[in-house]
Amino acid sequence: MTPPHTKEWALRLDIYEEGDTTRAHARLDTHDNVLEAVAEARRNPHDRAVPEIGDEIAAGRAMIALGERLVRAGASDVEAAISAPRAR
Repeated sequence: MTPPHTKEWALRLDIYEEGDTTRAHARLDTHDNVLEAVAEARRNPHDRAVPEIGDEIAAGRAMIALGERLVRAGASDVEAAISAPRAR
């Protein structure tokens, strides 16, 4: 029996806070491709400052954007594979 093929992809998530704005930068390295996404969260100045909330929202948005890019990349690869001439 053939052992399962495993891969390890590196995901880096950097979070930056400046005033009432939190930014997250997500970077996925698949060894074949690098995808990146940036997102932010803004705290209402009238709300109590809870930094982890801004971190979670900005990071979540960046991860969603990264996931959408990954799905689009996969769909593009499928289209390229379908339209490529087949070897005989």
